[in-house]
Amino acid sequence: MKYIDEFRDGELAKQIGERIRAEADPQRSYSFMEFCGGHTHAISRYGVLELLPSNVRMVHGPGCPVCVLPIGRIDLAIRLALERDAIVCTYGDTMRVPASDSLSLIKAKARGGDIRMVYSAADALAIARANPQREVVFFAIGFETTTPPTALAIRDAQREGLANFSVLCCHVLTPSAITHILESPEVRQFGTVPIDGFVGPAHVSIVIGSAPYDHFAEEYRKPVVIAGFEPLDVMQAILMLVRQVNRGAAHVENEFTRAVTPEGNLRAQALVSEVFELRPSFEWRGLGEVPYSALKIREAFAAFDAERRFDLAYQSVPDNKACECGAILRGVKKPTDCKIFGTVCTPENPVGSCMVSSEGACAAHYTYGRFRDIPIVAATATEEVTP
Repeated sequence: MKYIDEFRDGELAKQIGERIRAEADPQRSYSFMEFCGGHTHAISRYGVLELLPSNVRMVHGPGCPVCVLPIGRIDLAIRLALERDAIVCTYGDTMRVPASDSLSLIKAKARGGDIRMVYSAADALAIARANPQREVVFFAIGFETTTPPTALAIRDAQREGLANFSVLCCHVLTPSAITHILESPEVRQFGTVPIDGFVGPAHVSIVIGSAPYDHFAEEYRKPVVIAGFEPLDVMQAILMLVRQVNRGAAHVENEFTRAVTPEGNLRAQALVSEVFELRPSFEWRGLGEVPYSALKIREAFAAFDAERRFDLAYQSVPDNKACECGAILRGVKKPTDCKIFGTVCTPENPVGSCMVSSEGACAAHYTYGRFRDIPIVAATATEEVTP
């Protein structure tokens, strides 16, 4: 298939790896953060790390939409199903994220909640049309990639007068999270930013374009290379970052030219702006409260805002003490630094959100990389593993 097979060529990957080894300065180290769950998955699945020199390190960032969803937001969706008798619709990965009281959406469904997996916001709209006597809530999560379809569903619901449809909006924004990482407590504590550059997200950048990343390059002197999802995309982006660091440059480069433009998808941006506005603050798992990092539904569409319709009050819930997901999302720790990784916490029985989605750092490493490096350390019987 065009744009697939040619970007998975093993021989070309080896050549790019050899070029990275030749150009990486052995007297220094390079730390690059990939900010996209798809990149994290590709790096683990295709063994990209094995082609890199030891002084080039990839740091997993908070680019998995399911992983950054805080427990308190999932609790709201569960309460709507169990206490308010609403039909709650959401994406498949969200169903398995651990919540409070040893629950998740899929476990709440087993307790009798009408919780349904959907592939799109349009599916939730269809369910609302088919069940006019029931409240139907779409639990909307994700970055800029999944936001336009949610906006379209809300606008369509308003035009149709679909009074039983609403959205629990948990859409978050990539640029704000990158800024927060660059100004995180670890950075202030150690006095330096332990990231030399960013592999910019693919699908997000198709929507927002490459221009929003100019700020990071200029303000923080950190190069950004936007890359596609295939292994050669990622390898080429790493080579481009190494070259920028060697030159002392800090620019935004676009490796994913077959899909990303500087301005992005203007029609999608206009639709999102019509329906949503910035939240003053939003809690991210692992990052805490991040200013202006998420969206809420505008007053003009307030009738379709589940938080207003059901008078929901968000309450922050601390993560499981045994889980290192927060530190992994900040890039401070690796999956194998977690004591319960691969033992108590597995994709079949996730304790933390990073083990739920295939784009999560822990799930990707468990599936593709756990036998390559550090032996799994068994958790002791006294470890707290119940959320």
